Amino acid sequence: MAPTHHRPPGRFTRRVFNPTVAFLARRGLSLWGSRVLEVRGRATGLPRRTPVNLLDLDGATYLVSPRGEGQWVRNARAAGRVATLLGRRREEWTVRELTDDEKVPVLRAYLARWRFESGAFFDGRSADSPDEELAAIAPRHPVFRLEPAGAAA
Repeated sequence: MAPTHHRPPGRFTRRVFNPTVAFLARRGLSLWGSRVLEVRGRATGLPRRTPVNLLDLDGATYLVSPRGEGQWVRNARAAGRVATLLGRRREEWTVRELTDDEKVPVLRAYLARWRFESGAFFDGRSADSPDEELAAIAPRHPVFRLEPAGAAA
């Protein structure tokens, strides 16, 4: 099994940034697509929440992990479904993880939108990087396509 890649959040992110984004999302205010992600824990079965940025691209909704294979990624894989919260609005989703080849256009769009916030996690790559450079970092950044939980496959 290949080693996993994960960059844990720093103190400022854990104590200030993430709680602020989560607070705003709970009150119905989204910062450029931010939501609170809720996913069942693998071991406890309890709901776990973390702020995330959703990406809408070509009529589909994606969830990108700029920090790599964190706990929410492992939980989403195990559960096969997640929920996003914005104020009182709760959306249930099934998840399909993209292959590394499928990730390049999604990573490009994600970097175009949120490079200011999470570009440091992409090893100097940007939305203008060649496909080959984005493909090289794709294995370190899980990407999920979200489908409404009630939608037919």
